[in-house]
Amino acid sequence: MGSSVAENVLATAGTIFWCVQLVPQIIRNYKVKDCEGVPPLMMFLWAASGIPFSIYFFGTDGSIPLRIQPQLFTFFCTVGWLQSLYYPPIKMSLKKIALYGASFTIISAALEAGFIVWLRPVYRHGTHWPMLIFGIIASILLAVGLLPPYFELAKRKGRVIGINFVFLTMDSMGALLSMLSICVGTFDIMSMVLYAIVLAMELGIFLSHTIWYIRFGRHEKKLKNDLEKSQVDESFEKESEHSVSDDATLSIK
Repeated sequence: MGSSVAENVLATAGTIFWCVQLVPQIIRNYKVKDCEGVPPLMMFLWAASGIPFSIYFFGTDGSIPLRIQPQLFTFFCTVGWLQSLYYPPIKMSLKKIALYGASFTIISAALEAGFIVWLRPVYRHGTHWPMLIFGIIASILLAVGLLPPYFELAKRKGRVIGINFVFLTMDSMGALLSMLSICVGTFDIMSMVLYAIVLAMELGIFLSHTIWYIRFGRHEKKLKNDLEKSQVDESFEKESEHSVSDDATLSIK
């Protein structure tokens, strides 16, 4: 009984994190009006992964939270994807973005409805492999979506630009809690591999930025502080010279 309670609590917490983890990233994109370092391909692959995930959880009669989670995940990923197309460095026109967003939504809804209606009775009659294929496809899309950020890291000596660390932390927590729920409950090798890959790749992003900061970040920060201090000193000297000049002019008059 205790194991079952722990499994449900951990799974629910993980699901909550994976429902709303992209909200901080979306807010960040909106505030700064810039998506440099946020790969559109990552957001698109994650949005696309929500389609087979939804088919899988609906088709296998998953719990209500598991059915809701892919819908919210796909919605927020789609918003993030469209933001990355609208804001710099891409700056696509609103007309194209609206066309992409509408097309993706229509295709997603059609695929989900069609495959769920078709494959749910098949699953209930004991044929499980079609749903397993959708679960594998969803897992691959989710994991592959974490590859584009590494190309961005390579451009900047490992520095993370644009990706919100609150979002990254929440996503990592979702994977970790989901892993723990499997460990204390019913063990599922496919889910365990998926969560482990996601967690490892996101920890790799954290590690990359930490290494960059140790190697270059502190030095760059010191140079920036020295430059700002120098500019303040120059500004003060100019103001002092201007004040002395004004005093001298008044004395002559």
